[in-house]
Amino acid sequence: MDLKAIRKDFPVFKRKIHGQDLVYLDNAATTQRPACVVERLNSFYYEQNANIHRALHTLSEEATAEYEKSRQRIQKFIGAKSEHEVIFTSGTTAAINLVAQSLAQDYLKKDDVILLSRMEHHSNIVPWQMACERSGAKIEVIPFNNKGELDLAAAENLLKSTKAKILSFCYISNTLGTINPVKQLCKMAHEHNVLVHVDAAQALVHQKIDVQDLDVDLMSFSSHKAYGPTGAGFLYGKEKWLERMPPFLGGGDMIDQVSFTKTTYNKLPFKFEAGTPPIAQVIAMARALEYFDSFSAEEIFKHEDHLLELMTKKLKSIEGLKVFGEAENKTSVLSFNVDGVHAQDLGTLLDQQGIAVRTGQHCTQPIMDFYGIHGTLRASLAMYNNEEDVEILYEALKKSLGVLR
Repeated sequence: MDLKAIRKDFPVFKRKIHGQDLVYLDNAATTQRPACVVERLNSFYYEQNANIHRALHTLSEEATAEYEKSRQRIQKFIGAKSEHEVIFTSGTTAAINLVAQSLAQDYLKKDDVILLSRMEHHSNIVPWQMACERSGAKIEVIPFNNKGELDLAAAENLLKSTKAKILSFCYISNTLGTINPVKQLCKMAHEHNVLVHVDAAQALVHQKIDVQDLDVDLMSFSSHKAYGPTGAGFLYGKEKWLERMPPFLGGGDMIDQVSFTKTTYNKLPFKFEAGTPPIAQVIAMARALEYFDSFSAEEIFKHEDHLLELMTKKLKSIEGLKVFGEAENKTSVLSFNVDGVHAQDLGTLLDQQGIAVRTGQHCTQPIMDFYGIHGTLRASLAMYNNEEDVEILYEALKKSLGVLR
């Protein structure tokens, strides 16, 4: 990988932050965008801007063609069987809400069980709680150990001993960096006739994803964590489940026939895409995945793993620094605290040195409760990070701790 050439593709790295070169280590929150993605957004608005699926004029036909070509691009990227198994949304949160509220309408019944892991982002907790309020179902929680690894024996026991109907869990923990065994969990759940949904917000450009090989039923994704724009994402679903699920939103384009007495719904994927979608963002999202595909994914993953190993080794050498999440199988994320130092104070001093990290609970309060802490600092990696970023973070931490201790 030619990291110098890659970094030139990202204009943000020309910026100075408080007089320092930017070291961007908040990629688990959102990645930066290469110039080609921003240019694709602009070119759509400058040259092709029109609504889709609704008109015969040239601009609309061009916009529709680009939008549907994006669906095909994403189908190929995740290994879906059919393009109509890709449903565009505004992001992972919207996709999970679509799934939870749709299944709450007629799939979930009173006293059914939804299994969640304790390491979930709030976006994979709250929608299911809302679904329970609507359906009378309840939630059971799969624990994890001190290293941040799911207790698979407990998961198997819950699948056997409860009226489990749905298993929903994250592919990669945004706080711990744990890579969960998706294929194994899908197999376990399907042996008990349990539907599986996976929150893959952190995984799209950090793991090779083949939804058919994983045999996952439903999987949710965001663009903005995969070098694409905000406001776009998608849901993958096996055709049999998408056909069974009722629509979540009603409006234009998701209908077949409308009268004041009866409405019939459109075919897949359109029955889940009510109203004017984020057209430009979807097209730019596909461009971001095309950019990612111009490199070797395996080389990118290897590079990120090397940086994570280096960062973990150097930071753990700092006296009083504790890492949260040391699973055998993890990637891209390092959460940590330093004894006697508040994470926000340390994060502020790092920012003054041009380093962007995340501080807080990372929308994972149950993880913080497990470790008995209020929050952490989190450094998270992407393809454009390099060893110099890790060294700068290490030196800046030592300098900051000299001020705070």
